Amino acid sequence: MTKTDTAKVLVVDDESPMRHMLRLVLEKGGYRVYEAADGETALGLMEQEPFGLILCDIRMPGMDGLSFIREFTKRQSPATLIMMSAYGTLDTAIECMKLGAYDYISKPFKPDEVILTLKKAEERLGLRRENALLKEELARSGAIKGIEAIVFRSDAMKEILALVRRLADSSSSVLITGETGTGKELIARALHAEGNRRKKPFFAVNCSAITASLMESELFGHARGAFTGAEQEQQGLFGAADGGVMFLDEIGELPLELQPKLLRVLQEGEVRRVGETRPRKIDVRMLAATARDLREEVDHGRFREDLYYRLNVVELHLPSLRDRREDIAPLAEHFLRKIATREKRSVPSLAPDALEILRSYHWPGNIRELENFLEKTLIFCRDAVIESSALPWEVRRREREANGEYSLKQASMRLEREYIRKALSVTGGNRTQAARLLEVSLRALLYKMKEYGIE
Repeated sequence: MTKTDTAKVLVVDDESPMRHMLRLVLEKGGYRVYEAADGETALGLMEQEPFGLILCDIRMPGMDGLSFIREFTKRQSPATLIMMSAYGTLDTAIECMKLGAYDYISKPFKPDEVILTLKKAEERLGLRRENALLKEELARSGAIKGIEAIVFRSDAMKEILALVRRLADSSSSVLITGETGTGKELIARALHAEGNRRKKPFFAVNCSAITASLMESELFGHARGAFTGAEQEQQGLFGAADGGVMFLDEIGELPLELQPKLLRVLQEGEVRRVGETRPRKIDVRMLAATARDLREEVDHGRFREDLYYRLNVVELHLPSLRDRREDIAPLAEHFLRKIATREKRSVPSLAPDALEILRSYHWPGNIRELENFLEKTLIFCRDAVIESSALPWEVRRREREANGEYSLKQASMRLEREYIRKALSVTGGNRTQAARLLEVSLRALLYKMKEYGIE
């Protein structure tokens, strides 16, 4: 939420004189005021505008204030909610706070009282914003680890992270499953950072990134002279991880001939280096991840059943991004801050329609794809607010196809508009240079800009 959003106040009250009075008071105090006569209207406005503060009456026809709070909480709005009532009691105030309201003021109230309450709420929002930025900076520097480094809002992820906390101190193996790009390594690192091995080594190995011929030596080590080129002994990653955690990503890619050696590590707690006859004792907690169905791999003889059960003592399944759409908004804000900071530019915000398109997209590449799309967007869009038209074509195409929009004429116009915007962005708004990039005359470019309403 930006400082501009913080200054937007939504007043929800069925009494027109009260809304008018609050508008005069708040506008005098420098706020932008929006009005709603009932809870349903307020919820509709919240979908269109990002509000920083909401003043809501308790007693209203239709959806009353308490029902509004419940719906407000379900939507996980970043706004701060302050309740108002002429029938105020301590019990009502406590109930409002329990349901998610930040504060409570009783009617009749003095103008100064309203402004003071909003200023207190703004200070709270400012602190939350500073904390978010501080966490972001600490995460980049590596100071924040574990669960604190994970961005989420959904109940599904709350449940996953509750399990992470319970499993963190255990030495049992954990199999982390889920589609590509769902954050499996992040969960593995959280298990390490939250557990009693946090001060010991953590090694992450992608089994698909190492050739089969090198994998045995990389994982288990080798003796000097064990093979051509082995001029020095190597303890291997399992030996280096002794006392700590080993994370094997894409475990389904582990060659079948190496699986018995991994099974021995899990069963006996020992590893035998290539070229040695005696095994060495090690104490390593095993975490593994896969996007494959390992049960199916076992059925087809591509993965050992005994190893599967040793790895899958506890399974943590990460839901896809399309199954936890509540996380899209905070993840998008996180990536926009991260990318903009890296590129040394101001952090843009997402327009409501752009955010809605991100929420409706199916995200086959999950969180990794979201970050990739936002990076593409920031390359070409230099505006303070990212409109839906600035999002990558792939995201917007899905929405149009879902709505049955197949017009070639409309598609051609959209593509033309998009290329003009990109050319102007690349050239810093220089129309002459943009025309050269687009291989059209300056006059044709100016005509098209006027036609498409491009400033």
